[in-house]
Amino acid sequence: MHISKCFILLALSLILSNCGETNASKISSLSIHTSVKSLMLGDTLKLSINNPKNLEITKVSYQINGKTIEDQSVLNDITLGKKEITATVNLGDKTETLSKSVQIFNNIIPSYYKYEVLNTYPHDITSYTQGLEFYNGELYESTGQRGESKLRKVNFETGEVLKNMNLEDEYFGEGLTILNDKIYQLTWQAKLGFVYDVNTFDKLSTFKYGTSKEGWGICNDGKTLYKSDGTEKIYFLNPKNLSEKGHIEVYTEKGKIPNLNEMEWIDGKIFANIYQRNGVVIINPKTGGVEGVIDFKPLRKLVTQHPELDVLNGIAYHPERKTIFVTGKNWDKVFEVKIMKQ
Repeated sequence: MHISKCFILLALSLILSNCGETNASKISSLSIHTSVKSLMLGDTLKLSINNPKNLEITKVSYQINGKTIEDQSVLNDITLGKKEITATVNLGDKTETLSKSVQIFNNIIPSYYKYEVLNTYPHDITSYTQGLEFYNGELYESTGQRGESKLRKVNFETGEVLKNMNLEDEYFGEGLTILNDKIYQLTWQAKLGFVYDVNTFDKLSTFKYGTSKEGWGICNDGKTLYKSDGTEKIYFLNPKNLSEKGHIEVYTEKGKIPNLNEMEWIDGKIFANIYQRNGVVIINPKTGGVEGVIDFKPLRKLVTQHPELDVLNGIAYHPERKTIFVTGKNWDKVFEVKIMKQ
């Protein structure tokens, strides 16, 4: 009797399972069709539903990353990178949601910029520079390495340290930016940032990261903070509560640009150092598109060569002089440069 009951239950479960598979197969036969797998900004995205079983479809509505679009949409008002297309398909009294991923690339080839070195200034050779920024004419610097991380105000002409604060040994200092008399400093893997009074260096508060993985670079446009985490993504942070309120993905016409590190806001664009590349990309903050590239590799040969010498990292814009100051990790010089499109 026990065996008989088990057999009946097994048979019923197989029947129910087969019924479920039949229904799932019927629904999963639908899929989203796009004319191409990847597109460029400004292209027309054409969508339709693959319906091999000729099911009766009464209505279809499309969205891309939650925003409603038509079955033919020009991709102008959109950011670059990976996007999720969803289709809500009505089949009589039933509704099915389909999804498909696409990539959107930039529609321009980045311009190449050359530079002219205007001045060279001394820099602390022991500073593992992570962030550099001018505020009210003063240069501020954040340095890294556990047990050696610092927050500093520096006389850029002489290299003299005017104010210094050491971070606790557990923290690896990263980028910094200054807005409304507050310094925002990132740490690397602790998923924690600090807010200080710019005049006293008193710590006002701490903040945790959201979905961004780590702390790398940070800058601001006077209203919003922009944070990198070592990927191709740049996150928008609300300076009032430090919450992440979206992001862009940085792409050229060929693909994504990962390892985004130290950043600076210059004339409406984000200048970002690419870690280990000794170069800087100029990014459109509305789309994530790379519009320019600067190769600063030759500067590394102009500093004292020593075992701890590391890559370029440190971009600071001087708004009054309209020049850019760049340095690197354990470099003994800061270079004031002027850039020009080739």
